[in-house]
Amino acid sequence: MDWLREHPEVKTIRITAADLNGVARGKRVPARFADKILSEGTKFPFSVLNMDIWGEDIEDSPLVFQAGDPDGLLLPTERGFMPMPWLEAPTGLLPIWMFHLDGRPYEGDPRQALARVVERYQAAGLTPVVATELEFFLIDDSGGQLRVPPSPRSGKRRTGAETLSLRALDAFDRFFTALYLACEAMDIPADTAISEAAPGQFEINLMHQADPMKAADDAWLFKLLVKGLARQYGFAGSFMAKPYEEWNGSGMHMHFSVLDRQGRNVFDDGSEQGSEVLRHAVAGCLAAMPGSTLLFAPHENSYDRLVPNAHAPTGIGWAYENRTSAIRIPSSGPKARRIEHRVAGGDVNPYLTVAAVLGAALNGIEDRAEPPPPIRGNAYEQGLEQLPGSWGAAIDAFETSPQIARIFPAHLIENFVMTKRQELHYMAELSDEETVELYLDTV
Repeated sequence: MDWLREHPEVKTIRITAADLNGVARGKRVPARFADKILSEGTKFPFSVLNMDIWGEDIEDSPLVFQAGDPDGLLLPTERGFMPMPWLEAPTGLLPIWMFHLDGRPYEGDPRQALARVVERYQAAGLTPVVATELEFFLIDDSGGQLRVPPSPRSGKRRTGAETLSLRALDAFDRFFTALYLACEAMDIPADTAISEAAPGQFEINLMHQADPMKAADDAWLFKLLVKGLARQYGFAGSFMAKPYEEWNGSGMHMHFSVLDRQGRNVFDDGSEQGSEVLRHAVAGCLAAMPGSTLLFAPHENSYDRLVPNAHAPTGIGWAYENRTSAIRIPSSGPKARRIEHRVAGGDVNPYLTVAAVLGAALNGIEDRAEPPPPIRGNAYEQGLEQLPGSWGAAIDAFETSPQIARIFPAHLIENFVMTKRQELHYMAELSDEETVELYLDTV
């Protein structure tokens, strides 16, 4: 309640949790009743965290009619209150997550899934350090065709790619200034911004931190913020994997290292290649990649991004300082030795993505697995085993993967498979225009 006392202008709050698609589900509550939420929590049906992308129940889900659609208990996360700078009225946001009524974590909650992976690391005396890089588009969707928004400064549209262009950044300086101020107010550690390889595409890095839960929170909240704030400026901020057929799509690259109990980076052995533990982690990530592709590419549009020669990986391989590979070991000083996982699109649920990557790495560390030799040159020309090439194939691989079964509870796997099979079925009824309209703001 300290935050609300310090902000008496806030008269309403939102309480919200991430469903399996990363969509925010929640309630609006008058601020004067916030103490009840903090002390007692609130209730949603368990099925609310297992909606499809349209917000519909999953047909034949055991959570709904078979079980009577019972409630779970939603309690505040350790994040606490924060502002919602994209709304006109001063408003507080309170992130929550789901438990059973007896206090047990609900296994269908994606944030609880990440907490389960973090607990495995803690039991081994290890702490992951995580950073994310999020790409997104600013899009004028006011007409019948998606276009780059006109610059609020000049009124002009820049229709070409402007990689690392200060002009492209400065054209939207008002938006980015507001975005960074909002990140500071929400305690989201936004670092460098760059313009990317497609018109109206940008990337912002979130700083690394030895708290995977906060790193995933930050990525999820950042996506809500960009989408909400962009609408204040008259355009869409979209993390859709590939809104334009002719341009590259957007990813969410994840960097991570692992510390031991003494705070030492276990990926560092003083060499340029990194330690045995680094190689074990790489091997685990590679082994889990077919099964986890559904988490990195969760929507129909996701697979338009994962095509050769489009700066998104298609083969299962790793390399040193090579952006064509699925896993890259960036050049760095030994103490900063880390893994960059490059498969996930911008349209992912950050909780599930971080859990999948860290869980796969820990599988490899526990098994002392060895990866194949790192590749050299263009990964698209190496004849590598390929990621699942379609949404349906990815669903099948996720459902049957033994690596995924070690990372996620069976209940979440079952729920996610049912969700994606339902979406796969009904997406076949949509035109290309309806598909874009669906994904542009939701993911």
